[in-house]
Amino acid sequence: MIRSMTGFGKGIATIDGATLTVEIKTVNHRFCDISIKSPRLFSACEAELRRSLSERLKRGKVDLLVLLEYNSGGAALPVLNLPLAQAYFQAFNELRTTFNLPGEISLDLLAGQRDVILMRENALPEEDLCRCLFVALERAIEAVETMRGHEGEATQRDIEGRIATLDAHLHAISARAAVVPKEWQGRLSERLTRLGPDFAYDPLRVAQEIALFADRCDISEELSRFRSHLEQVRLLLAEQEPVGRQLDFLVQELNRETNTMGSKSNDAELTRHVVQIKSELEKVREQIQNVE
Repeated sequence: MIRSMTGFGKGIATIDGATLTVEIKTVNHRFCDISIKSPRLFSACEAELRRSLSERLKRGKVDLLVLLEYNSGGAALPVLNLPLAQAYFQAFNELRTTFNLPGEISLDLLAGQRDVILMRENALPEEDLCRCLFVALERAIEAVETMRGHEGEATQRDIEGRIATLDAHLHAISARAAVVPKEWQGRLSERLTRLGPDFAYDPLRVAQEIALFADRCDISEELSRFRSHLEQVRLLLAEQEPVGRQLDFLVQELNRETNTMGSKSNDAELTRHVVQIKSELEKVREQIQNVE
């Protein structure tokens, strides 16, 4: 069963008054491209985060967001940023002296400046936070995999329906290709007959022309390879491993065989089926661009 590269998952885990939230968003990408945004204290965990993601999400643009929040109940404490407060005090004092301004530099004025008083989180052991982080990560990955699986099922149903349509066109082309040389031979004989009994022609030369025409429009090899590629697509759709790149290659090969059939076509009905096959293959290709 194929999986989509589009998905979203969220995982939450708590520890000693702290809540860790992990959000994962994935979209289609040629390779596995992982981007991580997390608090600085998790920098040491980043390599392990990447490894865990790449093992489970083989392909796609993966954006990971880690949020750390401390719950109410004394987990965050006010801390004075003394160097910044001193800098503000000196700046205000210099302004007052330079411009001969009245008034005092009050506590309210200093405390109201940005970042003079910080709410510092009550630090928990880094090992405990990292363990909690990977619990939330696992839950987020499971949610992403579930969504990518559902998207993949819908994509697979669409592709399988289009494969059935391709089979129908292929059957029609195969049946039509078998009679085209005979019809061309009949039209040629009819033209020669209309020229009258006095028109002389070489029957051997006519037979050679008919044989050349049949050889030029013979698409039996292309039909055989097309069927083989289509069967490989069916087999890949049943695989459990990521198959997006293999499917993309097979669709290219199917298009190649279709183009060759079109170039050999000397019949309007055959050409119509070839055009419809190319249209279906383009829709399959668009779907495969989002397959992991």
